[in-house]
Amino acid sequence: MYSANPHRYDTMVYNHLGNSGLQLSAIGLGLWHNFGSVDPYDNQRAIVRQAFDLGITYFDLANNYGPVPGSAERNFGHILATDLKPYRDEIVVASKAGYEMWDGPYGNWGSRKSIIASANQSLTRLGLDYVDIFYSHRPDPNTDVYETAQALDSLVRQGKALYVGISNYSGAQTAAIIDCFKDMHTPFVIHQPRYNMFNRQIESDLFPVLKREHKAAVGFSSLCQGLLTDKYLNGIPDNSRAAKSTSPFLQPKQVKQTLKTVRALNEVAESRGQTLAEMALAWNLREPELACVLVGASRPEQLLDNVKALNHLDFTADELAEIDNILNDQSAIDWSR
Repeated sequence: MYSANPHRYDTMVYNHLGNSGLQLSAIGLGLWHNFGSVDPYDNQRAIVRQAFDLGITYFDLANNYGPVPGSAERNFGHILATDLKPYRDEIVVASKAGYEMWDGPYGNWGSRKSIIASANQSLTRLGLDYVDIFYSHRPDPNTDVYETAQALDSLVRQGKALYVGISNYSGAQTAAIIDCFKDMHTPFVIHQPRYNMFNRQIESDLFPVLKREHKAAVGFSSLCQGLLTDKYLNGIPDNSRAAKSTSPFLQPKQVKQTLKTVRALNEVAESRGQTLAEMALAWNLREPELACVLVGASRPEQLLDNVKALNHLDFTADELAEIDNILNDQSAIDWSR
């Protein structure tokens, strides 16, 4: 029988989501990779236990996470039932809809039918009556934004979600849907964008909107698919994501193009007494609108390293300037995939 670490809340940082009462752990666990039907269940269980023992209370899922799609929710649901059931009120479970999940016209995008059907399926896989946050995973170019907002609002009114969020929306799209949520008095609390040292577009596009509206963000791809770690400092390991030519998320050419930059950033991290990954996570959290950074894990020990970022969140003006100079020298790379 699993018994959680009694000191799990002693050192974790918790941040409010804008002007809402909800707080998230500054580091959250993303279940995009390593939690599917093809991954060892015992390892998944060990990772989740380690996360909660470290005070990580935010667990981020989506309907299509796997592979196969849906299996990450199903596996996490088993872990909830066997290990975390006594702690349900201490954790924040989030899921999303918007990417292709089933065949036909209703298993994708942001229509009312798709979002509500997907949320019902997610709750069944998770074995829950409600999720804490349900997201629109991406904007739908063919559905009026009010319909998507109304669908999310319905989930709250039906008791199937406590709060709602959006992901991958631009600043302008975010402002438009926030107006809808205001009209309906929907508890919209969070945006989930891609954000890391190599992906900074939202600093001038999205963050000003969130600041103006007193909303928060939780960043994904916080370590840029592992580039912002020590994994690729000496080349591409055979067992790495970049070594898999079929990976759509990190290509060998991207590793080679960023190697000089990554090594320079690593020198700054060493001068701060941190690993590159620790510094990269701390750097993300310097943004006041970013309440939480998502990390992935293929083994529990990685989380022990990740939370060390919270020991040194402060940066001097000189350090930030040096990091900016290093990043400004980086040639343009296409991170769209």
